[in-house]
Amino acid sequence: MNLSLLLFLIGIIGFVLNRKNIILMLISIEIMLLAITFLILVSSLSFDDILGQTYAIYVIAIAGAESAIGLGILVAFYRFTPLKSNRLSF
Repeated sequence: MNLSLLLFLIGIIGFVLNRKNIILMLISIEIMLLAITFLILVSSLSFDDILGQTYAIYVIAIAGAESAIGLGILVAFYRFTPLKSNRLSF
């Protein structure tokens, strides 16, 4: 449980410190989602419940789809707007 909290904090710190780089922000969001998934899996194993493991599989699938869509939008945006990568910040 402490490992998932540590991973979640690393994701938050990475998200806050890398506001200029969108790809690193997406990676930080993925780290946070995987930390939550790991916490769900550990809780599922400790309570001996299969529902948590099923839910974790759905979270992993949704996280993969989210990262694919986000990177696809980023590539399309960069293709039509040839900006430098440091100008993609908010």
